[in-house]
Amino acid sequence: MIRKILDFKNEVKYQEGSIVSKIITMSPAGNVTLFAFAKDQKLSEHSAPYEAMVQVLEGNCLITISGDKFELTEGQTIIMPKNEPHAVYAAGDFKMLLTMIK
Repeated sequence: MIRKILDFKNEVKYQEGSIVSKIITMSPAGNVTLFAFAKDQKLSEHSAPYEAMVQVLEGNCLITISGDKFELTEGQTIIMPKNEPHAVYAAGDFKMLLTMIK
């Protein structure tokens, strides 16, 4: 493993009309991925068989978990329970760090 300091906000760049992702680490126990969402991009409702934690690094987003809506802003975190439907919507450009725990 290469040892280096990471500045998550600068590890992914926005791309107009797209969602950009970059895997930071992946292991049998889970993985960590950075995302940069352009305004109005979304991850449609889906579920996963493991917990996922979203940390908003920049901007804001709307996350829906089992029908409940949560507005998150920079510095805030939410945990999405396993097997519960969830979705992510970018009201404006935003970046997040997603940690999935298997």
